[in-house]
Amino acid sequence: MGTDESKNKVTLAVAADHGGIALKNHLVGLLGKWGYDCQDMGTHNEESVDYPDFARKLAQAVAAGDYRLGVLVCGTGIGMSMVANRVRGVRAALCSSAYTARMARAHNDANVLCLGDRVTGFGEAEDILHTFLNQEFEGGRHARRIGKFDPVENG
Repeated sequence: MGTDESKNKVTLAVAADHGGIALKNHLVGLLGKWGYDCQDMGTHNEESVDYPDFARKLAQAVAAGDYRLGVLVCGTGIGMSMVANRVRGVRAALCSSAYTARMARAHNDANVLCLGDRVTGFGEAEDILHTFLNQEFEGGRHARRIGKFDPVENG
């Protein structure tokens, strides 16, 4: 699962809590092999940490434009996705298959992928990540729908 030259310009941030560190470390190594510029935002050991701290830091960096895409990993991916989606401009998608990753990017313009270390095997996570990185947003009617996110955020 290599990548073409245009994908090498994609900058990514990756973060995890203690429950997602094994999968995060595996994916960071894989991204390097695939030629992506990847920033590992922690955690860097298995000591218990609070997932909202890592999700918020990564989501804010993506929303600020510091990184085009982000990947968050915790035990299930649920907590990370809930926190990341509270940051304006972030569209975090908890994906469990390559299909859900493709649709998250194609129809929802997701900019943060969330994965669960305890519920997703390394092989499946590789397929999900590869699909997420190589699928572009389709725009059109989907862009109109994404535009309706802001009014929801504003109440």
